[in-house]
Amino acid sequence: MMNVTTQRRMAALIMKCGVNRVKINPNNLEDISEAVTRDDIRKLIKEGIIDKRPKAGISGGRKKYVQGQKDGGKRKGHGSRKGSKYARFPKKRRWISTIRPIRRVLREYRGEGVISDETYRYYYRHASGGVFRSVGHMKMHMEAEKAYLKRPSEVK
Repeated sequence: MMNVTTQRRMAALIMKCGVNRVKINPNNLEDISEAVTRDDIRKLIKEGIIDKRPKAGISGGRKKYVQGQKDGGKRKGHGSRKGSKYARFPKKRRWISTIRPIRRVLREYRGEGVISDETYRYYYRHASGGVFRSVGHMKMHMEAEKAYLKRPSEVK
């Protein structure tokens, strides 16, 4: 067995990879041991006698599987939680996701003439005060208080 460590090192520098990724064809050891300059090594690389092994990667299969489960709402039990309840879903975020749809419906109703401006203002203030849990809850209130000028179903 001939010593080709110098050639292996030069090839690694030329191919910009680690020494262990340099693959040398054992059938051409004599040609390789005669290669002294970098140009000689470049020539051998071009001929395919010296080659570069592919990078060894890590499989993302398990990660994709776990992420798929998390997307489906799994793996959220007590043992998987790091932050407190409100660190995981802050109160402000919760408030935003409640109030925006309510205000959107109020704007639509006012624009379509389902409710009057006074009624709009009344329900807007109540919504800001946190009276309504959801759009459905607000509509239930409007139904009970007969706040509609015309039925919301008639408008569309």
